[in-house]
Amino acid sequence: MNETEFKVLATAAYKGERVAARRLAARSDVSEAQALHQVLTQAAGAQGLPMLLAGREALRQHEQERRSARIAEKARLLEQRAARMRPAADGWRGWFDGSAHPNPGQIGIGALLCGPGGERVEISRRAGHGNSGEAEYLALTALLEAAGRLGATGLVVHGDSQVVVNDVNLSAQAVAAGRGAKGLEAHRLRVMALLEPLGDVSLRWVPRHRNGDADRLSQQAIEGSPAQE
Repeated sequence: MNETEFKVLATAAYKGERVAARRLAARSDVSEAQALHQVLTQAAGAQGLPMLLAGREALRQHEQERRSARIAEKARLLEQRAARMRPAADGWRGWFDGSAHPNPGQIGIGALLCGPGGERVEISRRAGHGNSGEAEYLALTALLEAAGRLGATGLVVHGDSQVVVNDVNLSAQAVAAGRGAKGLEAHRLRVMALLEPLGDVSLRWVPRHRNGDADRLSQQAIEGSPAQE
């Protein structure tokens, strides 16, 4: 039996059959290829080895096609999601982050605003005392104030605070039903007022490692570096 023939058998064999062939080869004076041929011939029974190999090859091809289809569909959905997440070519992008050290304690806010024409605004300053939720809201407020001054359009804002992002994205009905973040109501009202003249603004949560610039700017404010805006 040549190497090609052995590969055909090995590809068709199930794991248990490969194990049985190795055991047979170990206790008999035959090669693993010969042992596998015997095991598969026995498994084929009356239908014969060629029919068994053909059937299993067809099954393997079917499974491979299904796997490829699943991978392609997953890639399509990921690209679809990425396309929805991408800002328009002429849109603005922003990132915000707020820190309180300790919590509650001294607040540092950081934000980055980038425009389609190469505009770049960094905000890094202290903002009094409060808790982490207030710090995040104050950072978002500073970002939106800067966006308003610059006439930003098509703005997509990213933040790593699920509390603030979810709170701002609540429907009016949910807020009226008392589902908003407790203690942050005044901050939410300020943010909603800033959002109104900006038009279509999308606020999205991102994990902290994808919010590095804003985090750096907020930490920089806490550490006492010169304020920027």
